[in-house]
Amino acid sequence: MTYLHQAPPRDFILLGVSDRPWLELPLFAILLVSYMLAMLGNIAIILVSQLDPQLQSPMYIFLRHLSFLDLCYTTTTVPQMLVNMGSSRKTISYGGCTVQYAIFHWLGGTECILLAVMALDRYVAICEPLRYAVIMHRALCLRLVATAWLSGFGNSLVQVVLTIQLPFCGRRELDNFFCEVPAMIKLSCADTAINDATLAGLVAFFVLLPLAFILLSYGFIGRAVLRIQSSKGRHKAFGTCSSHLVVVSLFYLPAIYMYLQPPSRYSQEQGKFISLFYSIVTPTLNPFIYTLRNKDMKGALRRLLARTGRFCR
Repeated sequence: MTYLHQAPPRDFILLGVSDRPWLELPLFAILLVSYMLAMLGNIAIILVSQLDPQLQSPMYIFLRHLSFLDLCYTTTTVPQMLVNMGSSRKTISYGGCTVQYAIFHWLGGTECILLAVMALDRYVAICEPLRYAVIMHRALCLRLVATAWLSGFGNSLVQVVLTIQLPFCGRRELDNFFCEVPAMIKLSCADTAINDATLAGLVAFFVLLPLAFILLSYGFIGRAVLRIQSSKGRHKAFGTCSSHLVVVSLFYLPAIYMYLQPPSRYSQEQGKFISLFYSIVTPTLNPFIYTLRNKDMKGALRRLLARTGRFCR
């Protein structure tokens, strides 16, 4: 009970790769380039899908929100990492740390639900093509997006309320690149059984259930595609789903590794690099995955560039 009366630390030291200083410069360069690419790629998708009249289907509504999520994801963590790598003081205030993991887990929970919603959209498009416009109407799409955002916020709220109560007994060195809940639980000096159990429950709801729904949806999609007589039709149907499947794999596989084991027992050394992967690599690759494998998106991007070029002359 004495833990409850302990004042929180004023700040935390984010160790990152302090034990391997030779890694800081190349990692700084990689992060800076990746951040710029993530910003440019995701902003381009948001603008193109918003401005092009041919990209107003539900799939592109969801894609706009995914790109906005990825923009926020990278902006929540990468600028702080760049500042720390370029400085001898690798600290973040207690309040800044709390805000960072609150936003990070809000966005993470939202993306889990949004990827499941995008799988539903692909299922209806391929398995119920004649009823697609009736089922996936704009009002439903906006309600699904709002549900994803509100669910992610609920996930963050529960984790923040539990995490800010943890005592740290003077411990300030956080063996991570940025603040996130598993690392905070690992740092705490109290019994974290309740935090571990709550995190496990939230992971089941926000990771395992959406992933099971996605796999089930693609099981039905695969069965429907195999019934298509035309090989061209089958190729087109698989093409519309392949980008989403790649993004799902990049997002869910690291998350499963990170969160399916109790935070008090997972390897912090491996965990911090996996966190780095899904906080910067995935948001950087997503725009290229959707653009390079989508003829409509590439055509819309060319049209936007052509209009911009004429305007600048």
